[in-house]
Amino acid sequence: MLIFLALLYFCVACTLIWLACFPTGRAMLGQFVFSLRSRMKRRDTAWRGAPARERGAFRRGLAGGLAAGLKLARRNWIVFAIGVPVIAIPSLLALVLRSPAMLPDYVPTAALPDAQIAALLQGEQLVPPVAPPPLAFTTQEVVLVRPMLVSASRNWGLLHPDFNARLLLAFKIMKEQHGYEMALLEGYRSPARQDLLAQMGGTVTNARAFQSWHQYGLAADCAFWRDGKLVISEKDPWAMRGYRLYGEVAEQLGLTWGGRWKMMDLGHTELRLPGVMRR
Repeated sequence: MLIFLALLYFCVACTLIWLACFPTGRAMLGQFVFSLRSRMKRRDTAWRGAPARERGAFRRGLAGGLAAGLKLARRNWIVFAIGVPVIAIPSLLALVLRSPAMLPDYVPTAALPDAQIAALLQGEQLVPPVAPPPLAFTTQEVVLVRPMLVSASRNWGLLHPDFNARLLLAFKIMKEQHGYEMALLEGYRSPARQDLLAQMGGTVTNARAFQSWHQYGLAADCAFWRDGKLVISEKDPWAMRGYRLYGEVAEQLGLTWGGRWKMMDLGHTELRLPGVMRR
C-alpha cells in the first residue's frame, strides 16, 4: 500500500509541476478536455436514445461503485487521512511557489523592445571596425585595469553570429547617436585563458573555464577609442557617461550588461542563449 501511495504521489506531483511550469502541458490538457467534452456530448445523445432498462442498469452499477468506494474509504480512513495531505501539500506548494527560474537550465531571454532596432538586426550586414594597434593594449592605464589584455582575442569571426550582429549594431549606435567610438578589448576566450585569469583573483574574474559566456563566443569586453588611445578607466567622467549609454543601448538590443551586476563590469556584454551553458 505504501509503494502504491508513493507512486501515486510521484505521478500527481510531477503532473501538477509539469502543468504549472510548461505552457505546452496546459495546452495539451486543454485539448484533452475539449475532446473529452465532445465525446461526452456524443454519449449523452446516445444515452437519451437508449431504452429505459439500460439506463436503469447503468445507474445501479454507478451507485454500487460509489458505495464500494465509500466503504473502502471508511475501512482505510487512516491511510487516506495521511496520504491525501502528503500528496496534496507538496503539489500545492509547487503550484504557489512556481517560477521558471527554478528550472535547472532556465535562462531568461530578453525581447527586443524597439521594432526599429529589431528591423536593423534583420537588415544591414555591418562590418567590424578596424582594431586598434597592439601597442594600444600595452599602455600603463590599460595594463593597470586589464592585465594580460595584449594577448586577448579580438577576432570578430569567433563570436556567435547573433551576438556579433548585436554588438556591431551597438557600436554603430554609440558612434552615430552618441559620438563614442567603441573598441573590442576581448571577445572569445579559451578555457585555458579563463582559468589563468581566474587564478589572478576576484578583481579580474570569478568564473573558471566554461563558466563564462566568453568560451561560447557570446560575450565581449569593450571600451572607448579617443584621440588614438584606449579609454578604460571608470574615473574618467566622459568614459562613465559612455558606459551608461553603452549599457542602455546593449539592453535595448537584448544583451545583458555587466554594469547591473554587484561586481560591476561596465564594458562587458553578453547574450545568454538558452541551452548553451550548463550550470
